[in-house]
Amino acid sequence: MGRVPKNWPNDIQYIENPVYHSSVPSNGMALLKSAQPNERGITVMASPSEKWTHIERISTTGHPACGQLGLFASKKIPPHTMVLWYLGQVHGESRNSSDYDLSLIKTSDGINIGVDAQFQGNEARCLNDYRGIAERPNAVFKEGRTERGELRMSVWTGSKAVIKGQELLVSYGKGWWSARRTEAQQEA
Repeated sequence: MGRVPKNWPNDIQYIENPVYHSSVPSNGMALLKSAQPNERGITVMASPSEKWTHIERISTTGHPACGQLGLFASKKIPPHTMVLWYLGQVHGESRNSSDYDLSLIKTSDGINIGVDAQFQGNEARCLNDYRGIAERPNAVFKEGRTERGELRMSVWTGSKAVIKGQELLVSYGKGWWSARRTEAQQEA
């Protein structure tokens, strides 16, 4: 394990590579680890050579994540730049209860694989949704393959540079918000 970043939560395991859960089916693992060119047009991405970000506790009153962590630019990040991989536990079953779970791949033959950074992950788990903070996201998720052929989710800046000190913000997507509304309705 590498150096744990400043402000990293004590109760979360910091990782530098994905952790594979036993729920990933063998045909799903073959898709994840394939070194073959991908028929879906997924590109090969080199891991970032620079450390672009740092973690801060958000203290701004009115920020939807006030008191929680956010991911911020340590220096100006050019547009269309890969910032980091989204790492966590790669799994094959649905995990609607985790706020840190995202879909990595869904196939027409029923393979559904996600990445959950609830208990182990990297700095990308500190990304917040742009809603209530900015007009639009300044970063996006993109699936890609490492130089070894491993399928992963990555985080990229959008069409504009992210200035030093600015929070990186993504869209969690309609599915994420829909699931949270359903949970809230069930609890009411």
